[in-house]
Amino acid sequence: MTEQTAAPTGAPVAALQGIRVLDLSRVLAGPWAAQTLGDLGAEVIKIERPGSGDDTRTWGPPFLKDKEGNTTTDAAYYFCTNRNKRSVAVDMAKPAGQQLIVELAKQCDVLIENFKFGNLKQYGLDYDSLKVVNPRLIYCSVTGFGQTGPYAPRPGYDFLIQGMDGLMSVTGLPDGEPGGGPMKAGVAITDVLTGLFSSTAILAAIQARNITGRGQHIDMALLDVGVACMINQAMNYLYSGENPQRMGNAHPNTLPYQDFPTSDGYMIVAIGNDGQFARFCKATGKPWSDDPKFKTNAARIVNRTELIAMVRQLTVTKTTKEWVEFLEKAQVPCGPINTLADVFADPHVKARGMQISMTHPVGGEIPLVASPMRFSDTPVQYRTAPPPLGYHTREVLKDTLFLSDAQIDDLTTQGVLG
Repeated sequence: MTEQTAAPTGAPVAALQGIRVLDLSRVLAGPWAAQTLGDLGAEVIKIERPGSGDDTRTWGPPFLKDKEGNTTTDAAYYFCTNRNKRSVAVDMAKPAGQQLIVELAKQCDVLIENFKFGNLKQYGLDYDSLKVVNPRLIYCSVTGFGQTGPYAPRPGYDFLIQGMDGLMSVTGLPDGEPGGGPMKAGVAITDVLTGLFSSTAILAAIQARNITGRGQHIDMALLDVGVACMINQAMNYLYSGENPQRMGNAHPNTLPYQDFPTSDGYMIVAIGNDGQFARFCKATGKPWSDDPKFKTNAARIVNRTELIAMVRQLTVTKTTKEWVEFLEKAQVPCGPINTLADVFADPHVKARGMQISMTHPVGGEIPLVASPMRFSDTPVQYRTAPPPLGYHTREVLKDTLFLSDAQIDDLTTQGVLG
């Protein structure tokens, strides 16, 4: 484990200073968890396959361009979830590579992996093997279906899980409408949520270790996370026995809470209570909040079709910009439907610092999306850009395992290191 050292006077303290993470994961869910810990100050060592590395390095275009403008082999996708990590290229299929990873695991507090169920046992890198050499190790396994149950051996992918966890049954336009049918989310939301739950579980296990002195195995499954994140839709089913249906952008439990057409596009109105609806009606001069059919949210749900038709007739009378300015003054939640160009040009997004840049050894200054976490005393730290494959191999093996240059050169010649 890394030695806990005091920060220089006046320097910000990282929340996870002194925690070392061994990241054996790739693609999104596991790397997202590791990056979150890295943003919080943990040292993260990312193990990658020599020659190819994390799968997402090839998931382009677009690809990173070097300082001369030449296209590299690293895709933009890789850069979304691998900052604050050091890349070590080790072939774990070779016994010498396995031993290097075991030695690194001895020096780490946390290990994150997302190999298929049981795959790491053949390399002696499963939890039962590593807890013998490091009883304090917190070992987080991220799989599609978990370590138990009939589906445990199956590979799991976000798109597959969005179908199996019920999300696609409630996402998309209703059956029978043009374009109706199941629809996945526009990003791999189950992967991201699993990464967040994993980092939360790891932090809890670190605190538990502070009390017990013992590490433990964390079993994270995309399907479990997907089911848990069905939230109100799951509860609606459990209490009613009726399957929720796809409703497009409408909300099953509050109204009006959806997109509406304007004279030049669309906007979102997100009314969450009767007070907001009354303000909406007062501002627009409509008597709907006095009508028993619409006065309460429960009544509005029953009379959804009639009310939505009337609101749509109203909203097409102004532009999106005009409506947003008008309704904001009335304290009615509303907003535009932004493209990503709109997002990063938005003055509030800019004020919150959600786009950052970091210096990459090949690409120079590169853009990245910031962490959303804000701390008053232990701020997120952006120390290193997502690294080229194997960029830190020699550095990590010398600093952490105290290997000599000759030993590293010999392992490289053997094809153990990239």
